[in-house]
Amino acid sequence: MIHDKVLSRRTVLKGLGVTLALPWLEKMGMQTSWAAGNTPIAQAAPNRMAYVYIPNGVIPSGWRVPNEGALPSKLPPILAPLTDLSKDFSVLSGLTADKARANGDGGGDHARAMAAYLTGAQPRKTDGANIKAGVSVDQIAAARMGDCTRLASLEVGADSSKMAGGCDSGYSCIYESNLSWRSATQPMPKEVSPKLIFERLFGSGTDLERARRDAERKSVLDAVRDDFRELNVRLGADDQRKLDEYFTAVREMELRIAKAGASNAPKLPAGVKAPVGIPQSYEEHLRLLADLIVLAFQTDTTRISTFVFANEGSNRSYPFINVREGHHNLSHHGNDPEKMSKIQDINVFHTTQLAYFLNRLKSVKEGDGTLLDHSMIVYGSGNGDGNRHNHDDLPILLAGRGCGTIRPGRSIQYGKETPLNNLWVSMLNRMDIRDVQFGDSSGELKKLV
Repeated sequence: MIHDKVLSRRTVLKGLGVTLALPWLEKMGMQTSWAAGNTPIAQAAPNRMAYVYIPNGVIPSGWRVPNEGALPSKLPPILAPLTDLSKDFSVLSGLTADKARANGDGGGDHARAMAAYLTGAQPRKTDGANIKAGVSVDQIAAARMGDCTRLASLEVGADSSKMAGGCDSGYSCIYESNLSWRSATQPMPKEVSPKLIFERLFGSGTDLERARRDAERKSVLDAVRDDFRELNVRLGADDQRKLDEYFTAVREMELRIAKAGASNAPKLPAGVKAPVGIPQSYEEHLRLLADLIVLAFQTDTTRISTFVFANEGSNRSYPFINVREGHHNLSHHGNDPEKMSKIQDINVFHTTQLAYFLNRLKSVKEGDGTLLDHSMIVYGSGNGDGNRHNHDDLPILLAGRGCGTIRPGRSIQYGKETPLNNLWVSMLNRMDIRDVQFGDSSGELKKLV
């Protein structure tokens, strides 16, 4: 255990086969980072970024905020679940992902929508192994900042990444199921199992040690109790409270994952194995993934994450909200009011899960702010209106204050054809990464501060 007056942010609790990172504590002191005007400011915690992706666009009339300025007290229907958070996010209109358009390549808007969203690159049209897109903005940040944290980045989602086969008008399935790309030819497959993500975050020992803990119903916390007691006596009352809250959150996460993996599902056919730790409830799955990102940010295990609610072109049905038809099929609604209403119900369900994620970030106190204050969370899609397959005026929401470098609570409207990549460059700047020319970016977005 470290005995310095200021506790290193890299301090961890260790036990047999377990390494448990710590949340930010007052004893860890302050640091400096980016601020408006490119001047350093003292802050309690680092900046984080997460990209939350939804497929098939939205019903524009249910999303659009008509006027620029402060967000209205009555938000449009799709954003209504975020009403209590209206001072914590802004809606950005007018942003365009040009490389998601055909640009001479014909059909395949779903594949291009996801592949181009964070890469700003036109994906090569192939349904074979000869794939090519570009390095995604999250991985540019991870390459520059990855040595600051135990994990350079964290890629999660409710749908598995497909790594073979053709899916959309001659495009590989890889394109419409992978958001993050380490290189132009190397996507970063997302993890869907909360149990496996938890073990990755907390270094939960060898397979044998994990199996023994599972059999004995033990927690990762049991393995670090001696280290915890030694640290706890050196902390003030506020830090002791934060550590207790953090331990409670970790234990609750373990219990929820264990419950999700419980054998209460129908018996599977011989030779078929169910994924470990994935809840039957889609909503609970999304919320477990959200909570894991919160823990990863809270402990500074990583500062960069992507979170895919469903793969692009997803035809998932939502019977729990009385939508039994497939999402993708409904998105080709042809202006049928009944189909549009059902798509909007799906959109509302998704923003309800976003509200859960943002509220969880907001509930974690750091210094004189919250984890949400020290984050930049983008929520959106590479498709605008799923019926039109357009890639201009995308539904984009930016939450958090980026450690004081973003002023939320507004509808911000940009000119037609403003590159979405300008937002990605703006976020990189706020992570102290300033020398990147990204796709068709024409510079940093104005009006964010």
